[in-house]
Amino acid sequence: MLPKAVIGWDLTAALALGTALGVPPLAMAELLPGIEAVMVGQVNAELAASGGSGISP
Repeated sequence: MLPKAVIGWDLTAALALGTALGVPPLAMAELLPGIEAVMVGQVNAELAASGGSGISP
């Protein structure tokens, strides 16, 4: 994380969570990059809209 911006997820933690939940590794490898890209974009949009506080007005 940068000040007022998110650059990505901790994919090691995401993979460990998926493993703990029984998600097949191939499914995680296929799905996580796309999910991460969308979520990072949404979080950054929320941060920009709130002036970087992380709380929407």
